[in-house]
Amino acid sequence: MTTDIKDNIVEAVGNTPLVRLNKVVPKGAATVLAKCEYMNPAGAIKDRMACHIIQKAAERGELKPGGLIVENTSGNTGLGAAMAAAVLGYRCVFTMPDKMSTEKINMLRAFGAEVIITPTDVPGDSPEHYVNVAKRIASESPGSFYMNQYHSQDNIEAHELSTGPEIYRQTGGKLDAFVTSAGTGGTLSGVGRYMKKHAPGVKIIGADPIGSIHAHYFRTGTMSTPHVYKVEGAGEDIICEALDLSVIDDFIQVSDKESFIMARRLLREEGLFCGGSSGLNVHAAVKVAEELGPGKIVVTTLPDSGNRYISKYLDDNWMRDYGFMEETPELGFVENILAHHPREVVTSQSDAPLSELIETMARLGISQIPLVDGKGKPRGIVHELDILRGLQSGKVTGKTSAADLAHEIAGLVHPKTRIEELYYIFEHDNVALVIDNERIVGVISKIDLIEHMSSRYRAAAHS
Repeated sequence: MTTDIKDNIVEAVGNTPLVRLNKVVPKGAATVLAKCEYMNPAGAIKDRMACHIIQKAAERGELKPGGLIVENTSGNTGLGAAMAAAVLGYRCVFTMPDKMSTEKINMLRAFGAEVIITPTDVPGDSPEHYVNVAKRIASESPGSFYMNQYHSQDNIEAHELSTGPEIYRQTGGKLDAFVTSAGTGGTLSGVGRYMKKHAPGVKIIGADPIGSIHAHYFRTGTMSTPHVYKVEGAGEDIICEALDLSVIDDFIQVSDKESFIMARRLLREEGLFCGGSSGLNVHAAVKVAEELGPGKIVVTTLPDSGNRYISKYLDDNWMRDYGFMEETPELGFVENILAHHPREVVTSQSDAPLSELIETMARLGISQIPLVDGKGKPRGIVHELDILRGLQSGKVTGKTSAADLAHEIAGLVHPKTRIEELYYIFEHDNVALVIDNERIVGVISKIDLIEHMSSRYRAAAHS
């Protein structure tokens, strides 16, 4: 008699079903298939990567029997690692940002792991950042193994060896696009590498929450200023070596509201009990499906289970508290502002004298000038307040080089950036410089956005 018995729960990771989405995909769009990764044993796609990294570390002798596993996690990697540790006899310490759900924290502790909570709204180089806290703990704990999921090539390999081949087999290689979010980037990169080798016509598209740096970095090669968003386990505020941009064709930005609304629809219309990042992925996949049209196939992932978010997006009161239940229109893209309000881009060479910038500001009535190098690439920005303070202090004159007063450009955006992302830039008293192909193609200020929104409302009132 043939039997199918696993020696332990780790062997049950993978081989998740691929399910057609019906009600959330509009008519006339491509077929969207969702890989139900929340059906992995610990409830998330991260089971694949966590178990693979631990097994590879043990094979290399980096993780000794009874050793300590240390990792920074949004919860799901920790749960996969804690499950494996329980089976294989390791101890665990995990660091998590304080925006993560109570359910995730309690589940980790239920596996026997120690959990250390860190602040969310700190820069990536802060010693309080959850990544840096985990690194410090690992360095101070003899015999520990730091998983380093954000920069581990084993992370990518896990999906190149399992997730990618499964999708290819389940679709018979007949898919046109693969869409998923990038936290560490392992899933997107691993599946991307597999498809580029075995089905090179498949488009590999990342879904990125507004506030994350991935989409901006992919398009411009420069860091944006990350800011807090509510979707868990997707996006990032640091550059990850587990993200292989060479196999990615595009990124789509998705808002918190779009993510949570779609996640709730997946539960109530498709019967799929998945998390907020699943909503993010499916929202982006539906956008791709609408562009591709009928006869095409788009595959996406449902990374984790809704049981981690009972107190969050599945709670109507939580949704109302954050304004996600309100019927407000999406504002569009930065390129829409540039198209409706075209304006000459005024820049200056980095070595220009300050007197030249002062004359230009006075003549055109502008309050800042971006600086560029000889190839037109942005190199900084000078504000009128910088000049005023410099002149007042007596440390600068009209002959001073503009570069001596320049600041790093804080508000870099791409034409495909969602307009909602401008609010964070404006809240910090910055203008938005629109960069495409490493060149400044537009400058947007608060008044530009006000005029754009006013014209939208006037048009809607007369329609």
